[in-house]
Amino acid sequence: MPPSTTAAPPRSHREGVLWDEASQSDILFITLRKSEALFSPTTRYRDLALGPSLFHWESQSTTTASSPTGQRYIHHAARGARVLLFVREQRRVDGRAGGVTEPFRCLGFATYESHEGERPMAIRWRLEREIPVGWLPVMGLAV
Repeated sequence: MPPSTTAAPPRSHREGVLWDEASQSDILFITLRKSEALFSPTTRYRDLALGPSLFHWESQSTTTASSPTGQRYIHHAARGARVLLFVREQRRVDGRAGGVTEPFRCLGFATYESHEGERPMAIRWRLEREIPVGWLPVMGLAV
């Protein structure tokens, strides 16, 4: 039977994380500045660059270190999976609910370094490539 020429339907996600089984990749969509108007108190996670190659990210509020998702994050490299970070400063260009959606910037692949806590897990990711110097102020550099 010949291969299908029909493209797969677009995938949707809501929580800012997309697990792609085919590529064995977690794709993290991170909004740094979360307005009260656009994000609930349970989704205003503390996400920021800790330096040019280290990123602090908080998982979904239900994730524990022992959960399948938490284990996937912690052991991704040993399991042959990848983690890819996409970051933007805020959801809307002007910060208002009716504004234009701000695009994400690709920070590239990252490797699990450590975590603290649960629900959410605070994970430190080591980036394969440094964040461009011009992006660091926006990424919340906390050095």
